[in-house]
Amino acid sequence: GPVLVIAGAGSGKTRVLTYRIAHLIRHHDVFPWHILAVTFTNKAAGEMRERMDQLVGSDSGEAWIGTFHSVCARILRYEASAFGLDSNFTIYDEDDRRSAMRRVLAELDISDEDLDARRALASISRAKNAMIDCALFAEQASENPHDMIVARVYKAYEAALRSNHAFDFDDLIVEPVRQFRRCPEVLDKYRQRFRYILVDEYQDTNRPQYLLTRLLAEEHHNLCCVGDDDQSIYRFRGADIRNILEFERDYPEAKVIRLEQNYRSTEVILQAANQLIRNNTQRLPKELWSETPGGSLIEWIPAENETKEMETVVRRIRLQAMRHGRKLSDYCILYRSHFQ
Repeated sequence: GPVLVIAGAGSGKTRVLTYRIAHLIRHHDVFPWHILAVTFTNKAAGEMRERMDQLVGSDSGEAWIGTFHSVCARILRYEASAFGLDSNFTIYDEDDRRSAMRRVLAELDISDEDLDARRALASISRAKNAMIDCALFAEQASENPHDMIVARVYKAYEAALRSNHAFDFDDLIVEPVRQFRRCPEVLDKYRQRFRYILVDEYQDTNRPQYLLTRLLAEEHHNLCCVGDDDQSIYRFRGADIRNILEFERDYPEAKVIRLEQNYRSTEVILQAANQLIRNNTQRLPKELWSETPGGSLIEWIPAENETKEMETVVRRIRLQAMRHGRKLSDYCILYRSHFQ
């Protein structure tokens, strides 16, 4: 059945999916080829595969473990004939996308002042992540001059991709959703194949990823999602926090498990984090705790501007290092972006 694991920071959530897969194979006689495990990075997928091999040996080999993009690319190539696609399609990376967009803008005689390649691609990516194709985008553009330009560019960009038998990264998720809706017999094949679906970092899924997961899990409802709404950071890439917040609405019979013990930080850190995060209006209730008592109090120093902030940090490190005979290599500075 459907399970949502709310795994707070430092609660060991990386183990959850691998141990659940091992448990399904060992104790419930689930065939590995009925399992699909999806994560967000190739590194995480590789680590998951390694852990699975350690836990259940070669039995795990038939399970599909990968990123959303790699799993979808695999489906598109396998089902190219049924979907009416060329199985040798190209996947455009960021450089390819920019080059294609520059050509499109040049052909349409659109200047950088009106719309440059970066802004055009960002607008199209947002549209695709909202499942809005170029025809619907043109309908919704109405009288907005900027949107009307983007609508022209979007249509030409899509035509350029298709003429080159290419997909961009957004298409890799969007296209299977469209094709599954168009070809129910192919969708049914994958529903029977993937009877147990596990998704990592569910708080960072976007609309197409959510729809793909729903389509595949619709028959068996064996969907296990692990995530933490408090750690959702990819809204700028189209992540939709509602996917995790409304899991119980989508699956009323769902079991919700909260992992609230933190193995990483002291009580002081967790109390401060809990106090801050509980002010968020859109979140699932949880309270992190630790068996590591005490800890140094957190110092919070307001600064007038970024220069004063930098000077304060550097001055304090120099004073502490001299006062306590420490080396500068004993200190670590975390910053938000490289310009700092």
